[in-house]
Amino acid sequence: MARIAGVDLPRNKHTAIALTYIYGIGHSRAQSIVEQAKVEGAKKVQDLNEDEVNRIRQVIEGEGGVEGDLRKDTSMHIKRLIEIGSYRGYRHRRNLPVRGQRTHTNARTRKGPRKGTVAQKKKSAAKT
Repeated sequence: MARIAGVDLPRNKHTAIALTYIYGIGHSRAQSIVEQAKVEGAKKVQDLNEDEVNRIRQVIEGEGGVEGDLRKDTSMHIKRLIEIGSYRGYRHRRNLPVRGQRTHTNARTRKGPRKGTVAQKKKSAAKT
C-alpha cells in the first residue's frame, strides 16, 4: 500500500484517481503529477514499485500545498477574515453562505436543518 503525504492510497484504483484522495489534489493536478513523475496514470497503485512511488512523492513535495499545510493555510485565511471584521468573515462566523448565494429559501447545507415554527398555545379566556 502506497502512503503519500500521510494518506494511504487505495490499492485497487488507477494511480491518477488514487492521488485525488489526497487533500488539495484534484483530477487535473493528479494528471500533471503523474506526467511529471513519468508514471503511467492507468497503472494500479498496487502495481507501482518503490521507485515510482518515490518519484510521485518528490513531485508532490516539490509543488507543496497538500494535506496538513493546505488545511492550516485555509483555516488561517478564514481566521484572518473573521478578525479584521470583513463581510466574508462575518458570514463565516455566522455559518452562512459566503459567496453571495440567496438564503431566504435555500442554503440548507450551510445553515443546517430548519428550526421549524413552534405552535403557540391559545391564551385562555380571562374569567369575568
